[in-house]
Amino acid sequence: MPAVRLLDRVQSPKDLKALSPEETVAYCEELRRFLIESVEATGGHLGSNLGVVELTVALHRVFDFALDRLVLDTSHQVYPHKVITGRKELFPTLRRTDGLSGFMARGESPYDVFTSGHAGTAVSSAYGIAVADALVGRTDRRVVAVVGDAAAAAGATFEALNHAGHEGHRILVVLNDNRWSIARTVGGLSKYLNRIRTLPAYREFKKDFHDTVAMLPLVGAPLARWTESVKEAVANYLNPGHLFRELGWTYFGPENGHDEPRLETLLRDLQRVEGPVLLHVVTEKGRGYGKETKDACHAVSPPAAAPAAKPAVPTVSYTKAFARAVRRAMDEDPRVVAVTAAMPDGTGLADVAPHHPTRVIDVGICEQHGIALCGGLAEAGLKPVAAIYSTFLQRGYDQVWQEVVVQGLPVVLAMDRAGIVGGDGVTHQGLHDVAFLRTFPGVTLMAPADPPELERMLRLCLGLQGPSGLRFPRASDPDVALPGNDGPLAVGRAALLRDGTDVAFVAYGSMVRVALDAARRLEDAGLSAAVLNARFARPLDGAAVERLARRVSLVVTLEEHAVHGGFGEAVLSHLSTLEEPVPAVVRVLGVPDRLVPHGERSDWLARFGLSAQAVAGFAVRECEAARAHRR
Repeated sequence: MPAVRLLDRVQSPKDLKALSPEETVAYCEELRRFLIESVEATGGHLGSNLGVVELTVALHRVFDFALDRLVLDTSHQVYPHKVITGRKELFPTLRRTDGLSGFMARGESPYDVFTSGHAGTAVSSAYGIAVADALVGRTDRRVVAVVGDAAAAAGATFEALNHAGHEGHRILVVLNDNRWSIARTVGGLSKYLNRIRTLPAYREFKKDFHDTVAMLPLVGAPLARWTESVKEAVANYLNPGHLFRELGWTYFGPENGHDEPRLETLLRDLQRVEGPVLLHVVTEKGRGYGKETKDACHAVSPPAAAPAAKPAVPTVSYTKAFARAVRRAMDEDPRVVAVTAAMPDGTGLADVAPHHPTRVIDVGICEQHGIALCGGLAEAGLKPVAAIYSTFLQRGYDQVWQEVVVQGLPVVLAMDRAGIVGGDGVTHQGLHDVAFLRTFPGVTLMAPADPPELERMLRLCLGLQGPSGLRFPRASDPDVALPGNDGPLAVGRAALLRDGTDVAFVAYGSMVRVALDAARRLEDAGLSAAVLNARFARPLDGAAVERLARRVSLVVTLEEHAVHGGFGEAVLSHLSTLEEPVPAVVRVLGVPDRLVPHGERSDWLARFGLSAQAVAGFAVRECEAARAHRR
């Protein structure tokens, strides 16, 4: 009878603690193999998880996170934690609709303290727990935050390190240093940590010094104090970790993040240290993957489905179309500069950088700095394009207002992943950018209905004298203009792509294609539907909307955005200001007022009534209800 795998024996942290030291090392290897096999089948963040196997195992063997608190920064390194805490059997559903989240998720497990997905927040959140425990006199648990070296460079992390070090409450921060975020880590902190990593003199000094002192006979208090002072002075000279000590932290490291027994010993010792402690461990992102691919550095995609029949028109992702447009703009105008916050691959700028290396700027995970930087570039006469995910732009909200809008500067906010994003889930859904930008004076907001229109819109943005926002989805479409959508662009002017007499679909961005499909379906129901490509959420083409609303009985707005504060509300707001009310009934379709978890984009659009079939069915029901009311 074959022996039961250690991976199957460990169904909880309690089971993990019961393993012998030798079994624990073997368990780490089984866990790493499981992650590779599982994530290659489902897709997901692979490299970051392979790099923290030993660290996660050591943390769970030393702490009891049913009582103690564990906060992971970003949490794209959460998979080993999920396996250890009893969720291994759910991995076939990873990142799929109604399946296992790819991040820490409150409600999925009592071991997941925060729903995470953005970087730079863990130290603040964890320290909040530590402060609360201190205020109520609770001393029975420890709080641990695990932060990557790229997230450690985020401004919010520095704010938290500064505050926590000054106040002195008990917290352990593990700095997981693997020299990567999604792309290679950039900036001065990266160089700073590299000095610590590669300074053998400090590691040798530390060992030799302690060995020498241990052999000395008992010395008096003055000499002992002098010895400690010398040790600290030499350590500060040799080890750049004194930056953290100057902030008030007890710094220890760098340590091998793959030596599980050593990590356990360190963590047990550090439990006895009072105040804020920072343990610096060096890990290898993608450890054990064994394939020559950059995918191990961050994420892998699931196996591709069997190819369908070749489409008559090639498709292109909006990210690729954006990158193509940026490169053309840079080729033509040396004033165009693109800025990304640690997402050169995700935003398409990695394809542009080789052609214009000095004008593609990666600021690291520092969206606030990136947006303010764009303000400075614009003030100096350049044409900055901030290539950023819709959800990440929220992190630079104050800078959009203060350094761009208030100054009236021509910064282009190019918002990728606007709408439903799929497997990354609630923290990454781009569902609120229209709402938080539409109220800012002087901002022009637009969204393309097809990839060629995205390129024309970027060109329009680069010619404006004030700030602009361009949102586009995580999707691919045929690389041709929709019928009737190839005309010139003018700020605040919509395009009527199809006329009709019964229903008018006023659609924004990705929903234009859905509206056209729904209109064709309505023909079978005997209804004539118009489709207006709104193009702009601000300034809205109110005149075009009003004309339709005066000659059809039903107007339906469509958007891949939250209904609260979105495009539909802009339409309703405009129509409410008219001196003569329009006769049409106006309905708003979009994402309802709720948090949207991970899952396939198509699944969620269908659930929210934003598929072509659902939209057509909605219009039929509304028209029938209106006829019944008139009777």
